[in-house]
Amino acid sequence: MATPFDVPSTLPYALPPFGDVRLEHYRPAFEAGMAEQRAEVEAIATDPHASTVENTLIALERSGQLLTRVSHVFFTLSSADSTPELHDLEAEVSPLLAAHRDAITLDSRLYARVQSVLDGAAAAGLEGEALRLVERTHAEMTLAGAGLDDAGKERLTAINQELSTLTTTFERNLLEDTNDSAVHVTEEAELEGLDDGAKSAAAGSAADRGLEGWLITLPLYTGHPWLPSLANRDLRERIMRASLARGRRGNRYDNREVLLRIVRLRAERAELLGFPNHAAVVTADETAKTPEAVEGLLSSLVGAAARNADDERAVRSRTVGFDIESWDWAYATEILRGEQFAADSSALRPYFEADRVLHDGVFHAAGALYGLTFTERPDLHGYNDEVRVFEVTGDDDEPVGLYLLDLYTRDGKRGGAWMNPVVEQSELLGTLPVVVNNLNVAKPAPGSPTLLIQDEVETLFHEFGHALHGLIARTTYPRFSGTNVERDFVEFPSQVNEMWVSWPSVLANYAKHHETGAPLPPELVLGLSESEGFNEGFGTTEYLAAALLDQAWHRLSAAEAAAVTSVEDFERSALEAAGIAVEAVPPRYSSTYFAHTFSGGYDAGYYGYIWSEVLDADTVEWFRDNGGLDRAAGRRFAERLLGVGGSKDPLEAYRDFRGRDAEVGPLLRRRGLE
Repeated sequence: MATPFDVPSTLPYALPPFGDVRLEHYRPAFEAGMAEQRAEVEAIATDPHASTVENTLIALERSGQLLTRVSHVFFTLSSADSTPELHDLEAEVSPLLAAHRDAITLDSRLYARVQSVLDGAAAAGLEGEALRLVERTHAEMTLAGAGLDDAGKERLTAINQELSTLTTTFERNLLEDTNDSAVHVTEEAELEGLDDGAKSAAAGSAADRGLEGWLITLPLYTGHPWLPSLANRDLRERIMRASLARGRRGNRYDNREVLLRIVRLRAERAELLGFPNHAAVVTADETAKTPEAVEGLLSSLVGAAARNADDERAVRSRTVGFDIESWDWAYATEILRGEQFAADSSALRPYFEADRVLHDGVFHAAGALYGLTFTERPDLHGYNDEVRVFEVTGDDDEPVGLYLLDLYTRDGKRGGAWMNPVVEQSELLGTLPVVVNNLNVAKPAPGSPTLLIQDEVETLFHEFGHALHGLIARTTYPRFSGTNVERDFVEFPSQVNEMWVSWPSVLANYAKHHETGAPLPPELVLGLSESEGFNEGFGTTEYLAAALLDQAWHRLSAAEAAAVTSVEDFERSALEAAGIAVEAVPPRYSSTYFAHTFSGGYDAGYYGYIWSEVLDADTVEWFRDNGGLDRAAGRRFAERLLGVGGSKDPLEAYRDFRGRDAEVGPLLRRRGLE
């Protein structure tokens, strides 16, 4: 069957022709793509000539272009605009793709050729991106098991195929159970405290499912963005309990056995590769290098964070006049924020209209820093009518790429927010980047404005930081394109971009009342500024609890993993042992809905957010000392960090930018941990 993936897209920037793609196109395109790449790799492995960068490494980089085209489109839709049929197909093709990757990565002939190029690198005078290509390819193949004997490779392949099925199952279960756990409200009085925009969104969600009243759909993380506003304590409790129960309700979407099997297989694979546990495998290929280094950072923050959280709980309990539980924390915090800073969510939300935040905030900052211009292209279409497409140009109208934004939540979209490439930039292949940002903002009824809460504004700036990384990086090889960097470094540029949310000139440009156009009142601006660091005990504690839980699962040996039979018991003991079992502050993600670590590629890597934040906080101080929203400062950051993608060691790139290694002091001050 001919498919739209058979040849490169002729649309601008090779944007996939989403409108031409049908469900029946995927399977034949995957099969043809895998067959094509197997033939290309076979030609490389059997090349009679001596191994070189050109005939081995670069040939590998050129291979699999059909498979890349179909994969980018398929996995973009399976996460953002899925259907039951697409999920079924994902369950079918995931183990096939895992086996295909293993057939290449574990090929002894190919590994020997890469080893030969690495051994002769010095004599050949390899340097820069070409040398890194050889080193990274060899390291990744080694850690993947290319040096194992045939029996070891056979078992490894079986493990990888089963894991690909299990992680797909985990994600599908989570999506279905999250949809199923939405809280239905039939009495409007229960919604006291919500503004009209939020009520409109809830009413729209209910109508979409044929229900009367209002439906409160759940985000990926523990809790809900409306908890600060809801005055009804019983409803707050219903929402929190629904959030915490996902994936462990004993129904067909229960993730507990899936999770335990994932943990056991990852531990077995680690031992097969010669490592004590899965975390050791993961960190060996990250900037952290060892689980002990990760533990050193995380554990050093636990004591102060937990104490701060306990103190914050006491203050909030006094504020509302009763001992608060997890479902009360956000509500009590909002009252306290209003008393101390006059900057509560209900007062701020009318000034955060989504389109204005996007154009006059996010795009404005990118233009001032990096000289980028964003022009909407209504003639170009994404995979859903809600997806907006923007052409990105630089100085002198130089083409940069395309930026796609998919803002709203829907039943076919997984929770959370993310960025992914649709087309990767590569000088070798002559491609410019096409990237997409996904968020899960509740969509208001037709005719109503989309008003964001502060957390959603921060999320948009954060995810756009990933998009900037993908758009600005200019590398030769697709392996190093954009965000293809070490996992514990990838969050660094996105976290830096959050600083512009409250930067005075940026805030003044976008924070205007959606009806009157009036600027954010001075007392609210001051409140935002003064509240930086507010509630950090809670924020740091819920994050550390999740990061340490991720580490605990993945520092188990195979024997230890086999002995775990209760997810709840393990969670409880792991958090207590880490000193982070703080009453009323559950982990930001509990195990059964921890998509980052059990289906999202952050396994044993969720620590990367705070690991990257050390660099981020240090960089924010640099920007403040060097003109802030300044074109020269932005040019240095773009050229020495964003622009190199994965083509340079991340910490070396940071030293090149900063002139020294990052210091932890700015992070401790930001989080109130000094």
